[in-house]
Amino acid sequence: MHNRYSIKPLFALAAFALLTLAAYWPGLQGGFLFDDFANLPALGATGPIDTWPTFWRYITSGAADPTGRPLTLLTFLLDANDWPADPFPFKRTSLILHLLNGVLLYALLAKLGQSLVVETRRYQTAALLGATLWLLHPLFVSTTLYIVQREAMLPATCALAGLLIWLHGRGHLTRGNIRSGLIWSVVGLGGFTLLGILAKANGALLPFYALLIEIIVLKHRHAMPSGRAKLVHRGVMWILGVIPAAAILAYLTRIAVLGMLHGDNVGIRPWSTTQRLLTEPRILLDYLSLLWVPRPFSSGLFNDQYVASTSLFHPATTLPTIIAVLIMIGGAWRLRKHYPAWSLVILFYFAGQLLESTSIGLELYFEHRNYVPALLMFWPLGLWLANTRTLSSLKRGLMIVLPLGLALMTHVSTEVWGNVHAQALIWADINPNSARAQANAAQVQMQAGHPYDAARRLEKLLTTQPDQVQLAFNLIGAHCMTGGITPDDIAAARTAMRDSTNTGSLFANWFDRTLPAAVAGDCPGLTPVVMLDLINDGLQNPKLADAGQQQDFLYMRGRIALAQHQPDVALTNYLRALDLQIRPGFALEAAAMLGAAGYPTQGVQLLDHYQRVKDQVLPPDFGMPMVHEWVLTRQNYWPHELTHLRATLREQMEEHTTPTWQSPVDTHTPSGQRTSPANQ
Repeated sequence: MHNRYSIKPLFALAAFALLTLAAYWPGLQGGFLFDDFANLPALGATGPIDTWPTFWRYITSGAADPTGRPLTLLTFLLDANDWPADPFPFKRTSLILHLLNGVLLYALLAKLGQSLVVETRRYQTAALLGATLWLLHPLFVSTTLYIVQREAMLPATCALAGLLIWLHGRGHLTRGNIRSGLIWSVVGLGGFTLLGILAKANGALLPFYALLIEIIVLKHRHAMPSGRAKLVHRGVMWILGVIPAAAILAYLTRIAVLGMLHGDNVGIRPWSTTQRLLTEPRILLDYLSLLWVPRPFSSGLFNDQYVASTSLFHPATTLPTIIAVLIMIGGAWRLRKHYPAWSLVILFYFAGQLLESTSIGLELYFEHRNYVPALLMFWPLGLWLANTRTLSSLKRGLMIVLPLGLALMTHVSTEVWGNVHAQALIWADINPNSARAQANAAQVQMQAGHPYDAARRLEKLLTTQPDQVQLAFNLIGAHCMTGGITPDDIAAARTAMRDSTNTGSLFANWFDRTLPAAVAGDCPGLTPVVMLDLINDGLQNPKLADAGQQQDFLYMRGRIALAQHQPDVALTNYLRALDLQIRPGFALEAAAMLGAAGYPTQGVQLLDHYQRVKDQVLPPDFGMPMVHEWVLTRQNYWPHELTHLRATLREQMEEHTTPTWQSPVDTHTPSGQRTSPANQ
């Protein structure tokens, strides 16, 4: 009987994988988005990655999490080794990874089902349906087709593979194979937790998942025999399960307590830690509604309009959702023996949200945070449908209708992801109060030659959100295309700069695009003096007092001075900026800029100043930045680049020429900030 039914689900899984491929195919034609531009240019930051030195510089260049997420960076090399690049290979690889995760999920659900259900046919069918419904769900389009979110997909791969290997090792221990059981268990729990962390920090939650499976599904049904095997298993679960899980809970609790006591996030986020903790239960229930009542279009990548809870009673849904979440968690734990599948699904989901939906000061809401937590979500439904002893016709019909319905919604969604213009306008309609969504739609409209439509869109929201620099600066861009800016446009931009809490890289990118037009007089009303006033407003904004942002502003002042042929003023600004954060990359960038403008003498003076103060360079942050610095030191990278630039500048001084100079470092954001519309 086992052989008769074991092969059929595999054919069915292959068919559903092809259905997923067809549903996602239109989205592979889409482009890069937002955080893609903040992360992927590292592929070419120090040249094409075609040698071991450039490989090690790239793989250690990550700044997100203490680990830098090198596993994610490594997978990007499957798609390109330089920048700019074609987005299609990146999206194709992400889709292949999504399909792989679906196969691994089927294997895990079948393994779990085998522990709960006697009939082979039922647990295999349940595993097939649970994996398929997850694989085809439209909520995960924004994870799979948003290239940078491969960092959210890889922890799923590591969690699934790690759990399967750990279960394999546990089986060996159950049969008395101590040595092999120990090795497999350690590799599964320890090795794949480490790999998951190297992809993204939430890979550290694998021990929670294993503990839940152990307690809810295996402990009473497949107890470990007494003796050495039991001691080994218990040791593995304590060392690689309980202790890491307890450490994570202690860490999150510490952040919560310190945040509530000291009011962190002030000036960085528009909400406090307390408000975040009050808000997340509302968001979690919203996630669950999206999972169980799927729809082809959701808010997508734009959730900056989400209103934080300011108390238990504002909004009114705050307290009820907190109570609902506590009841779900408590009820799932209490009923774990009677309803193990549902209990595991609920507790697995909330465990998967621990790092990104509790006390750590990330942005409030992102759909991709459900990718791993929802892995088991549809397995209980699959178990119910697979039991065809009752309601046979209904259940068999649902087995066909549900996957096809999800595939249709996913296809509709991916068609939008494959069309940048339509995507921007639809997201803007869904998120009318999102400054990011409206600014993105306005940019797309301007690129399509519709600046008047873009201006109307921006003006409408700017009246209610005057501190949004993305609205004010894009409005200037739109009006430049329609004949010039007005004093009201300038006043709005200055107000936004004075009140903004974080301009991120947005102002720097806008400045790079707009300065040439201001210098050339291509936009009536916009002059270098106007841009200088905006920069000075930013320098005086106490909410933008971060050394990195201040350095960016001073760098821009230097750029304006160069455009006005004032090299000494430019040098003064560059020196002030360098002293704020002494970094060799900035010294190279500013000196190269002086040389490119025809002022090599000032460029050499800047390098001389850096040589005098370079011993004051702040040590790198703990984690991958330390490793990256070690790699650069080992390669003698900065001394080599500085020597090369100094020689070029001196040659320029001797020849009295003004060559076009391109800095050896990334010029996109002078302070080296990895900023974007969304902090993941």
